[in-house]
Amino acid sequence: MRFIIIDGLDGSGKSTQARLIQDKYLSRGESVILREHPALDNSYGQKSKKALLGRGKINKIKASTYYALDVIRSVKKYEGKADNVIMVRYLMGVAYLPLPLAKLLYWFFTVILPTSQYMFFLDLEPDESLKRMSTRDDEEMFENRDDLIKVRKKALQLANNWHIINTAGSIAEVKKDIHTILDDLDKND
Repeated sequence: MRFIIIDGLDGSGKSTQARLIQDKYLSRGESVILREHPALDNSYGQKSKKALLGRGKINKIKASTYYALDVIRSVKKYEGKADNVIMVRYLMGVAYLPLPLAKLLYWFFTVILPTSQYMFFLDLEPDESLKRMSTRDDEEMFENRDDLIKVRKKALQLANNWHIINTAGSIAEVKKDIHTILDDLDKND
């Protein structure tokens, strides 16, 4: 089973690239489960999304807690249920927390949750992230320049052993970069 993780800033193309990866493996006749977090098909994901649309310290704590529970739920429910499991927004949710806590929780989650060679961090400058998100209806609490700068910096510090992909280019260019890595990993798998 391939366990593929797609993470990155808002607007970096995570959902788009996850669907393209899904298509790649489906076209080979392989089964694929694609999970995006927060997932709205369960109460943890719903509560996390609601908190993300709010403001204040309590909503930050709620968003982080329910997000973690949503991810853990997905792993328990879907791990090993398909040839490929793709998780969008998985470990880097901890980068929204203060750095000492983010490092500790990142380590903790990598101990209790599966990781793999198939981990991609989609990197994007915060200004471009904001530009891409400007057409969205809902604005989450961290979708501002200052928070995006801080989160990106922390996430890049945590992203050891990840494939860091610059997503400033076109969807096709990013797809090519990711699929080249996937092909190399698949040969060795």
